[in-house]
Amino acid sequence: MNERVAIITGASQGIGDALVAGYRRRGYAVVANSRRIADSTDPLVLAVPGDVAQPGVGGRIVDAALERFGRVDTVVNNAGIFVPKPFTEYTDADYEAVTGVNLRGFFEVSRAAIAVMLDGGRGGHVVNISTSLVDHPNSAVPSVLASLTKGGLNAATKALAIEYADRGIRVNAVALGNIRTPMHDPSTHDMLAKMHPLGRLGEIGEVVDAVLYLEGNSFVTGEILHVDGGQSAGH
Repeated sequence: MNERVAIITGASQGIGDALVAGYRRRGYAVVANSRRIADSTDPLVLAVPGDVAQPGVGGRIVDAALERFGRVDTVVNNAGIFVPKPFTEYTDADYEAVTGVNLRGFFEVSRAAIAVMLDGGRGGHVVNISTSLVDHPNSAVPSVLASLTKGGLNAATKALAIEYADRGIRVNAVALGNIRTPMHDPSTHDMLAKMHPLGRLGEIGEVVDAVLYLEGNSFVTGEILHVDGGQSAGH
């Protein structure tokens, strides 16, 4: 097929669902993954249910993309878990859940997809969704597992960008502040907005705009693009 193909994880709602629509507007076919995701009526959107924290699921998503569309051009590692707790209250189950989605999910999907990009010789693009709490921790929101995993993604973003730059594969990240999504109860919005110097929550469309900017600018790689209302700059 001639259409470029994007894989988007965590695609059943919120940012992921909006990214599916954004990439379709750009003319991409999309492979949309989430633990539970309904089939699409759009023939150029393939829903692939599965928990990326589980071994083998990432490779299965990429295999499904190849079977339906024959190529992979972009991966957006949007699936993520955020568990804010004091460090000593984290359980082994918390650790397994957060590292499973945030790290194994990224690792398995990206590894399989980059192999396909290399084999096709067309290059490609990987975008990792991160958090500004990596750069600007907040004692009011203790979340070391987010820093551990998303900080790792930031480092991996730069490492992969350099490793594959001469083979046409770009790797970038978008580090988010608090975005108005279904994961945040409306009763918390005022508190979350105050974490940003701009004094408001980010909107899902602003995240999509950032990802699509990175998609469209072929001279940007290894970038950690902050979409966080100034949170990473300070207070």
